[in-house]
Amino acid sequence: MSLRKAVGLLIRRTVLAACALLAALPATAQYPGQVSKNAKESPELRSIAVLEYTGDQGTPTASRLVPVAVLDAGQLQDGGIYLARPEPLALVPEVEYELQQDGQPLGLFDIKNAGQVDGSWVGFGAWKPMPSAKSRPSAKQLAQTDFDDDGQSDTPVLHRKHHADEAPSGGAGSGSGGGSDSSTQTEPSDPDRPVLRKKTTDSTTNPPASSGAGTSAPGSSTASTDSRDSDGPALHKNDSSSDTAQSGSGTSSPSTGDSDRPVLKKGKQSQPADTGSAESAVGDSDPDRPRLKRGKSSGDDIEVAPSLKGFPPDVQQVVAVSDAKSRPAHPWSYAWSNPDDEAKMKSSLEDMARDALGLNPPPAKPAPKRTSPAKKTAKPAPTSPPVPLEGEQFRVFELAYGSGATLVLSSHTGGAQAKQKFVTLIAQPDLYGNVLMLLKNVTDGAHLDEKPRMRLVDAVDAMADNRGELLFELRGASQRQFALYRVLRGHAEKLFVTGGGEFGTVSSE
Repeated sequence: MSLRKAVGLLIRRTVLAACALLAALPATAQYPGQVSKNAKESPELRSIAVLEYTGDQGTPTASRLVPVAVLDAGQLQDGGIYLARPEPLALVPEVEYELQQDGQPLGLFDIKNAGQVDGSWVGFGAWKPMPSAKSRPSAKQLAQTDFDDDGQSDTPVLHRKHHADEAPSGGAGSGSGGGSDSSTQTEPSDPDRPVLRKKTTDSTTNPPASSGAGTSAPGSSTASTDSRDSDGPALHKNDSSSDTAQSGSGTSSPSTGDSDRPVLKKGKQSQPADTGSAESAVGDSDPDRPRLKRGKSSGDDIEVAPSLKGFPPDVQQVVAVSDAKSRPAHPWSYAWSNPDDEAKMKSSLEDMARDALGLNPPPAKPAPKRTSPAKKTAKPAPTSPPVPLEGEQFRVFELAYGSGATLVLSSHTGGAQAKQKFVTLIAQPDLYGNVLMLLKNVTDGAHLDEKPRMRLVDAVDAMADNRGELLFELRGASQRQFALYRVLRGHAEKLFVTGGGEFGTVSSE
């Protein structure tokens, strides 16, 4: 075999083997047409928002709900624009939020409607109290039925039908009168219950063929009626003879001689003949007739608190969480083993805040040494009390079970807002009991749009991993955003910020 034939045979065998391998692949890796997925593994949405209100908790005078973030498949999306059609998914009517403060539930907030305020979507609704376990009836109470007092209740009750050939139960004459007429039939216990009865012959409209002694003459007022129930509606058989007589006489009176028969009547004012003009319906005095009126219907009014506008000085903020799963409450407050440690940490943070705001006096320069033969004991200079901080807010969190304390302090100087300075500090105690600074934000009223102030809202479990994140409001002079910070391993990392980016990234200081 020549080299050319050997190479050709080898190539031919390789091609055949490859074709056989490719033909076997579709039998094992063919796309089935539908990928099955376990429903338990599908991600669930979790919405984080901030409720801003004025007034008291539970009964605010004005309120609004600002969406922050929506957790979808482990990723945080901007709640203000997520699936907006046109309102975002976080503000769809009938969405319910649980209001939380320091991880404890305060109440519920139901979204009724949504709108745009200053270019941002906000929701409006009603604050409801948390349902208590005692107020909900148990399954035993729901299944319990009182059969003895159903005559005095408004609840419909099914009664067994009484036949004419049955004796009344529990009566004195239950042993006799089995074949008597319908007068021995037991009447129902409910006097307002409608009963179907057979129509009795009325001599005024349909006189019998052979009148006996018990018949009444035409025109007599002693018409045969049913004396058992004079108020109950009855179904009567149509009388063809009376209809013929009425049609022949030309009258349209619907009277059939039965005073208890329901009759359809027109309005109080007679209607003129229909001549094809729209003026014939002007004089209609039917109070139940629907009419088209100009203006807003009272049925469209939604009973919600008035919308909150602007940023009043007494506005309050709480965290709102909407989740399909019911999760246990996770309090974020830190319990100090020694109360003196909290006072020590707070004093250290206040000194750092005064340094950042420029409130601490500069250190005094040492006096020059003088050589004198007589030594005099120098008196220590009196220390002035520390300058108080305006609007101080100090919180201590335990952001995970078993973790250490996380301290947050915010304050500002007094005076006009344009000349105020603002500071926010995030710190943790180190191994030696000293304060370890993790984040420091300092700005002033003249540069808020370049570097916004950080206002702490609360801690919230934004990632649904049983770990809390710090939720801050980044407020500038004309705009604002919300940001989530995660404190982990001695660092405060920004996890999420609304608005597609932080507007205060450059400082002119």
